[in-house]
Amino acid sequence: MTDAISSILSQIRAHETRARGDVGNTNAIDVGLGNAQLGRVESGTKAPGFGELLSGAIDKVSQTQAHSSAMQTAFEMGDPRADLARTMVAMQQSSVAFRATVEVRNRLVQSYQDVMNMPV
Repeated sequence: MTDAISSILSQIRAHETRARGDVGNTNAIDVGLGNAQLGRVESGTKAPGFGELLSGAIDKVSQTQAHSSAMQTAFEMGDPRADLARTMVAMQQSSVAFRATVEVRNRLVQSYQDVMNMPV
């Protein structure tokens, strides 16, 4: 299951990179983490904290779901700009983003439980 999620996330990254036109930029890692680029911190700036990254990721998932919902509503209303293919892709992106967020939450809860059960 973890390999499937990793595969889906890598496909989303590749699609997003192609959509932005950054075909040659392999350092841009953005899996719902806003504009944070992991592993790259400019001198003199403070790296974002875990809470900020998590909040940004949740906001990005929320935006994805709102966009999907808007596309679905536009398609149902007969808007010619909202074709079926784009609407289905938006819905699938929203679904994958939500499942990935739930998986991250599950991993965090499991890690917390493991730490709390450690003998002192």
